[in-house]
Amino acid sequence: MTHLVVGGGIMGLLTAYYLNAEGETVTVIEQGKLGRESSWAGGGILSPLYPWRYPDPLNDLAAWSQTHYPELIDRLHVESNVDAQWIQSGMMVLDSNEVEPAVAWAERNNIALELLSTDKVKQDFPTIQQKVLADKSIWMPTIAQVRNPRLLKALIGALKKKGVTLLEDTPVTDFCIEDQAIVGIKSHAQKIESSSVTVACGAWSSRVLQKWLPTLNVEPVRGQMLLYKATPETLKTIVLKDSHYLIPRKDGRIIVGSTLEFVGFDKQTTTAARDTLGKFAVNLVPALDNFPIEHHWAGLRPGNSVKTPLVSSHPSVKGLFINTGHYRNGVVTAPASAKICSDLILGKTPVLDALPYKIQG
Repeated sequence: MTHLVVGGGIMGLLTAYYLNAEGETVTVIEQGKLGRESSWAGGGILSPLYPWRYPDPLNDLAAWSQTHYPELIDRLHVESNVDAQWIQSGMMVLDSNEVEPAVAWAERNNIALELLSTDKVKQDFPTIQQKVLADKSIWMPTIAQVRNPRLLKALIGALKKKGVTLLEDTPVTDFCIEDQAIVGIKSHAQKIESSSVTVACGAWSSRVLQKWLPTLNVEPVRGQMLLYKATPETLKTIVLKDSHYLIPRKDGRIIVGSTLEFVGFDKQTTTAARDTLGKFAVNLVPALDNFPIEHHWAGLRPGNSVKTPLVSSHPSVKGLFINTGHYRNGVVTAPASAKICSDLILGKTPVLDALPYKIQG
């Protein structure tokens, strides 16, 4: 049997990767180009922003993924010859009102977290402007990042090498369901038969499943980003403040993100967002004013009002599975979400308790 995975972002590609690792035959079906939507557009921080704000089930996905990412990146590097650049750059949170909940969360979950004085931040990270610092800054030294476009390239390369079928420009127009069981999908060009179909379409999941799961409430949330062509000494750690962030890449480039805009499926960039993000960046790291903005783009995150991703079998259609609703946390939760989904498809005991992510009928 061939397993069909609808959606060629990180969730779909990793689900296919884990299924293939179990010896299964897999076809990935993508409406556009593989890995070019939310997974590509994000920042690649391997932590939820302000993780203490999120429910335990999401942080459980993040924790499992954080543990397994280094080995996954190394394996993909060998299989694809693409280095996704896993870097333990740490993350500093500068919001003073977050100190108390952050400390309580870290103590409860045995998470590495320090509170740095203004002088200590100035000493260790001198390019961060002192006037933006609180009396105590939250420092999470174990937080890592990946260069998500490279991660997607590595995944695609590895899957091709393993013989996984990857279909681009193939939008799914309907599901073939008989006697409450999936038997395949339809696209404009063809019908593909299968008794195992996984929907991992990110922001498009509700649209794709509208007929068969009308209660699914995943909506697009536009996030705009900037990329500064800076140098490696400009910034040494991820910095988070007022829900915006700076991410320093290995080559010195710095990502600035992101906006949260409820504008449907509109992926246009705006001058207002460029100005807001640029002002934020220069206010935190004045040296960025000396470097050009190399790129400005937008992506559509799969917003989910319940804050917990949906990794589940369909409540009534046998053989139909869903892996979506990760909002801003797709990359950090992807390995765990994809492994749980793969386990459910194959009837194995999931690596984490899957009940919190189950879609109720």
